Amino acid sequence: MFLIILAVICALIFDFVNGVHDAANSIATAVSTRVFKPRTAILWAAGFNFAAILLFVPRVAETMSRIVKIQPNHSEYVFVVLIGIASAILWNAFTWSLSIPSSSSHALIGGYAGAGLAHAGWEALDWGKLSEILFFIVLGPFLGFFMGSLFMVWLYRIFYAWSPSKLDAGFRKAQLVSAAFYSLAHGANDAQKTMGIILAILIAGGILGEDEKLSLFDIHTLWIILSCQAALSLGTALGGWRIVKTMGMKIAKIRSVGGFCAEAAGAVTLFLATSLGVPVSSTQTMTGAIMGVGSVGKRLSSIKWKIVSQMVVAWILTIPSTACLAVGISYLHAYFFI
Repeated sequence: MFLIILAVICALIFDFVNGVHDAANSIATAVSTRVFKPRTAILWAAGFNFAAILLFVPRVAETMSRIVKIQPNHSEYVFVVLIGIASAILWNAFTWSLSIPSSSSHALIGGYAGAGLAHAGWEALDWGKLSEILFFIVLGPFLGFFMGSLFMVWLYRIFYAWSPSKLDAGFRKAQLVSAAFYSLAHGANDAQKTMGIILAILIAGGILGEDEKLSLFDIHTLWIILSCQAALSLGTALGGWRIVKTMGMKIAKIRSVGGFCAEAAGAVTLFLATSLGVPVSSTQTMTGAIMGVGSVGKRLSSIKWKIVSQMVVAWILTIPSTACLAVGISYLHAYFFI
């Protein structure tokens, strides 16, 4: 029971760190276009992160809980989940210290899969679930780019007769709505990843059955949903300024209409993935959307490709790095404690 409680606490710590790390995704464009002051933007995003509980359908949580084939009532699998979480937290802390907006989602997926691999080999992994996730790793930023650029083209054609100052003033108000929708989508997808991890912990610990489903109307699982949404929202509320500057100011210079399009594109992409039950990277999605907006508003030459290339390298390295880290921690645990 002590191990189960420790694993659940670590999962909620990861959820909190995820909120801190990904706060930039929700507020970067609103801050860079000066629609919000940083503190106001963070609180706005945190509120809508938690409000995503009203949209709750547990498809993403179910996908996350089944990446590794958990053996019910088997305490060793609690260690597997715990090691996966630890790997993801370490990677997030490392990339945050360097101001690199890497994917918390992929860090958790890589760490969890690596721990399962170290414990029971390749057969421990559900390759059907992993293949869906890997497909969206590639598709997510491209979809964000496409939607962002498409929205920009549409709006330019609709409001082509407006003066730049009138357009900017109008979309500064519209960004209040687009930022709220993006934060809702972010909260809906990201909090469920940790819910799925906690569900796996409780199944492995024998507290919940193998076929248990998360529900707002089930007292046995309601606390999981509430605590995960609250931890993510609190992390967002305390999110730092380091990655905000990279996301909102260093990739491409955008105005309020561009911020609206980027947030709308990110929200549509995240809602689509959530409805399909796929845990996607909100960081990659928003970065792709910002690039799409920048490519239309000021052409591809306006994008800071050096910054983008650093982010792409971090994305490519995240899953294999956290998987290797989890394998290393698993072997150290086996060497010193077994």
